[in-house]
Amino acid sequence: MHGIVARFIRYPKARIVLAIIVFGGSLSVAGQTGNPTEPEQPSPQTAPESPAHKYFTDVVLLNQNGERMRLYSDLLRGKVVIINSFFATCQGSCLPMNRNLEKVQEALGDHVGKDVYIISISVDPAVDTPASLKDYAKKLHARPGWYFLTGDKQNVDFALNKLGQYVNDKQDHLNIFIIGNERTGLWKKAFGLAPSDQLIKIVESVLNDQPPGSK
Repeated sequence: MHGIVARFIRYPKARIVLAIIVFGGSLSVAGQTGNPTEPEQPSPQTAPESPAHKYFTDVVLLNQNGERMRLYSDLLRGKVVIINSFFATCQGSCLPMNRNLEKVQEALGDHVGKDVYIISISVDPAVDTPASLKDYAKKLHARPGWYFLTGDKQNVDFALNKLGQYVNDKQDHLNIFIIGNERTGLWKKAFGLAPSDQLIKIVESVLNDQPPGSK
């Protein structure tokens, strides 16, 4: 199906993790195995407090500048995000999918890096180093607020699994965008190769979402 694949019901904030688990399962692909080994838990001083923090954890990834980024605290907490998985040497759908994100970035203008963040996670961390991802990001004219993420394979696999994007074979990566507003608990998914104008409308609807009960 082109365009919107599914719309996720807004969950109360306390149940945001349930929403993520539900769509994580719905994006699973044939042949997916169990969870990768969970990384070390944060120290007591930085122990997760919210349900979402406990679910995602602060597993550490590396962005295209070689900077360490925690999955929940740095990338998701309180943010509107567009998430996809890819690998830089992909000869199939990855580049067209990321070109779509480039168009979304262009349409959103200054909102990117301020109100919306784009998170592209490599499913091939052994090959996709921060340096190679930085070159890839330049091809897409990525601006601040668009993160291309890699890191230790254990950590990357763990993060992908939490997001419902983990695959055993990189060629089986999903062509799905996860678009979410962590603050309000509204999450949607869309076909990453859909027309960019449709994707922009979905992102704007999530960006403009308000918490339940607000005016």
